[in-house]
Amino acid sequence: MHAGTRSGARGIGRSVAVFVVALAAVGGSRAFADDSVNTGYFGGVAIMGYDPVAYFTEGKAVKGSEEFSHEWLGTPWLFANAKHREMFISEPIKYAPQYGGYCAGEVALGSVTINVDPEAFKIIDGKLYLIYDKGSAEGFAAHVAEAVPKADRNWPKVAADLERDRYHAGGARGYLTGEK
Repeated sequence: MHAGTRSGARGIGRSVAVFVVALAAVGGSRAFADDSVNTGYFGGVAIMGYDPVAYFTEGKAVKGSEEFSHEWLGTPWLFANAKHREMFISEPIKYAPQYGGYCAGEVALGSVTINVDPEAFKIIDGKLYLIYDKGSAEGFAAHVAEAVPKADRNWPKVAADLERDRYHAGGARGYLTGEK
């Protein structure tokens, strides 16, 4: 299992506060049960710098720009334009990918992979799901009635594992450099 790239201790109070806000915002969905955001191994930004709003407004993956950035959950998010940034700021849960941007198919299997292809995505019932690759995205969509409930059930444990790995292994930096 891999961990996200952010490291450093976060207070339990902040995690609880984020959980309460996210829970209220999504009506009980567990997709953002903590503040895990997948930034990949080397990017340091959410969705490898792709604009989360563009998936909904343009129906495709669009690279964001540092000119239109916003920090949310301790992570920079990039947008293609100021309008998209403002849309995200007003409703981040609406546009953020499920399961912190980790591969939804892997979460459904009870695991996690940091490697996602920002162009391998599905919008299902108004929610953005990122997947490892385009073929897997098609498979996820073909079995959505089973995959989404499984991923929703698995996400709290997967998120807890990510959080534990972040503290015990030094995050992805620890995996890449051997530092612990």
